[in-house]
Amino acid sequence: MGGGGSALRVCADHRGGINWLSLSPDGQRLLTGSEDGTARLWSTADGTCCALLQGHESYVTFCQLEDEAAFTCSADCTIRKWDVLTGQCLQVFRGHTSIVNRILVADKQLFSGSYDRTARAWSVDRGQVAREFRGHRNCVLTLAYAGAPCVEEAVAGGLLVTGSTDGTAKVWQVASGCCHQTLRGHTGAVLCLVLDAPGRTAFTGSTDATVRAWDILSGQQLRVFREHQGSVICLELVNQHVYSGSADRTVKCWLADTGERVRTFTAHRHSVSALKYHAGTLFTGSGDARARAFDAQSGALRRVFRGHAFVINCIQQQGGLRRRCRRAAAAGLRRPGCAPDTDPRGARRSRPSPGPRGTDRRGGCCFALAPAAFRSPRRAARPSVRPSRDPPATLRVSSRPGPGRPRSPEAKSSPAERDGRFKKGTDWDFPLAVRCF
Repeated sequence: MGGGGSALRVCADHRGGINWLSLSPDGQRLLTGSEDGTARLWSTADGTCCALLQGHESYVTFCQLEDEAAFTCSADCTIRKWDVLTGQCLQVFRGHTSIVNRILVADKQLFSGSYDRTARAWSVDRGQVAREFRGHRNCVLTLAYAGAPCVEEAVAGGLLVTGSTDGTAKVWQVASGCCHQTLRGHTGAVLCLVLDAPGRTAFTGSTDATVRAWDILSGQQLRVFREHQGSVICLELVNQHVYSGSADRTVKCWLADTGERVRTFTAHRHSVSALKYHAGTLFTGSGDARARAFDAQSGALRRVFRGHAFVINCIQQQGGLRRRCRRAAAAGLRRPGCAPDTDPRGARRSRPSPGPRGTDRRGGCCFALAPAAFRSPRRAARPSVRPSRDPPATLRVSSRPGPGRPRSPEAKSSPAERDGRFKKGTDWDFPLAVRCF
């Protein structure tokens, strides 16, 4: 059994549950999107809030952080682009008619998927819709993009792959907006999707408890991975290995080219809701409020990270922090919060440290968030805060409906629940925080 991991920093300024987080490409900033309708930028060096991004009229469902801009999408049917230095809103993308569930920035384009059954491609600079992808019969939950260099021989302009609760995935020609292929075979909602663009293969996970591999050019189903006993909630593709996290409380590792299961990761006490692979370590997040680090080769549990009080639905890993500090020190600079010859915890070291189990030898840092912003099952408005004796930064979410607020047909208790991944509950107490381990 692995040892415990202690939190290095806790980012707890949000006034509502945190739905997603995103690390900047250089690993120096962290973006969080919350049920309180705001997003926040944090310094990964010391955990301070650098900017508060306000403007959305409803909860933030997803976010993505780039070098010079941050992007958020919301239940208010809009997407916003923000300046990462000032926190100013630079652009509002309007056009969707329901909750915008997912966004993806790639090749100077912005892609979005929505509960209005469409996906869209936008010009990042002008904020205008470039293409609209219609054809799904239910919500679009997940997106993946294969750039032109990977598929230019067959399709100019690249391909967009979308997964939906209608049980299908679709492959779209970005240049024309036409549906290139429809991937049929799942008997339940497609919850997750990863793409091997060079291999022109898509892997989809579904509530039918299977993972399926597809040729995105021909639409042919290549393989079916069948050993899970519950919905497949998340996928990770690394080095021709597919990792799948499931409601059956396990993660399974498969050979991507044959479909053979080579390893099963156990020890979870609830659904596995998040996966992240880094430097030979597989990080998992679970509904049991624990993040775990496994040896990806042997399957051995290295470390358990405790501190959250409810389901973890997103994990990001920051690697190479110590090495960047050393490069800055050699150049006569100092990374904020990290003195020369110290590890990220601030302890002085005379030689390189092997690091705690669950991190790489360069002092990587794992960010996990919880909860998945669980909202009242019987009301569409934000959860109300009521006085309690709970510790600071704690909300109690009541399942009692508010007066005069009928429930919307789309109102479910969380993004995860809206996707069918977790059952409804009644009352919960949870800290509204991102934790760095």
